[in-house]
Amino acid sequence: MAGPTSGRIEVVATVGGVRVRRRAGEKALFFAAGMAIDADGAPRAYHPRGSPPGLDFLANAGSPGNFFGIVTDSHGNPVVQSAHDPAPGFFVSPTSLQDPGKRVQDVRRYVDSTTIPYIALPALVRDKGGIRLGDFATVRNRRNGRVSHAIFADGGPRGKIGEGSIALAKALKIPASPKHGGTNGDVVYVVFVGSGNGRPRPKTVIDAKGKHLLEAWGGLERLKNI
Repeated sequence: MAGPTSGRIEVVATVGGVRVRRRAGEKALFFAAGMAIDADGAPRAYHPRGSPPGLDFLANAGSPGNFFGIVTDSHGNPVVQSAHDPAPGFFVSPTSLQDPGKRVQDVRRYVDSTTIPYIALPALVRDKGGIRLGDFATVRNRRNGRVSHAIFADGGPRGKIGEGSIALAKALKIPASPKHGGTNGDVVYVVFVGSGNGRPRPKTVIDAKGKHLLEAWGGLERLKNI
């Protein structure tokens, strides 16, 4: 049987000059890019008054009639959190990965960027690579060696790749502000295709599953060689 580091490397997709690859006979995808910071899903992601006090600029959630980072009602009006929600007065911000057991207007339905390490991927990579929402990933910051496991929880913009939650950036010691943080390179991503169940997971499960999947894939030594 072929070892974990044998076999031809295939390019699955190229996004913004970044090649997303996999080794022949394996499902896992890997690439190296920068990291933009995604606030979506955080209770305090966006506020009607814009910036401050939201974690991110309101413009990054769209605009009236075309909001994509804010939940809207049947009339297209943004949903504002009530006194019973985690951040009253802030908008409800969704992620692509959701808990179907909770209402669409409930901020708890979505994956909180401030507490859950997640990655965002553009549709091209998701489609070409067979990745499903809820699949697990491992991410490494080459500049300091920090490693964090993560979950695929949100879509990314077309033509760009390399995006993670606030919690993921903090775990990797990358500047975590959605407004001014991120890094322009030296971040390695490994996505374990088909590893999830299509639902949000707590951080304890993400860490346990990610550790197991990374070890089966070749461990930290293989990760260091990407």
